Amino acid sequence: MFSNPIRATLLATTFAVATAAAVTSASAAPFDGQWSVLIVTRSGTCDPTFRTGVSIVNGIVYGAGGANVSGRVSNSGAVHVTVSSGASFGSGSGRLSRSSGGGSWSGRGSQGRCSGTWSASRGG
Repeated sequence: MFSNPIRATLLATTFAVATAAAVTSASAAPFDGQWSVLIVTRSGTCDPTFRTGVSIVNGIVYGAGGANVSGRVSNSGAVHVTVSSGASFGSGSGRLSRSSGGGSWSGRGSQGRCSGTWSASRGG
């Protein structure tokens, strides 16, 4: 099972690395700001739901917690994120609009694999 800080970072930032090529800060600006993310586990032993906040600055996603986060938002809103902490890791992808978004995530923690969906809305 992912610890809450790792899970929060993993799942919240699941929506932040571009699936497309790197984008400039100007093209990612529409997605910059504070976002509230709801993570829902559909399979595995992770907590059923979890809510956390993330920041996007110049198209780069910043999550809370002690995990390593790599994420970016493309100019079209496509996102993909990777997160790791110790032996736990995960990734996710999806799409953002100006005020909301959603997608899927999967990962592996100390209790095995988990996966599910995420939804995001503008605001911290």
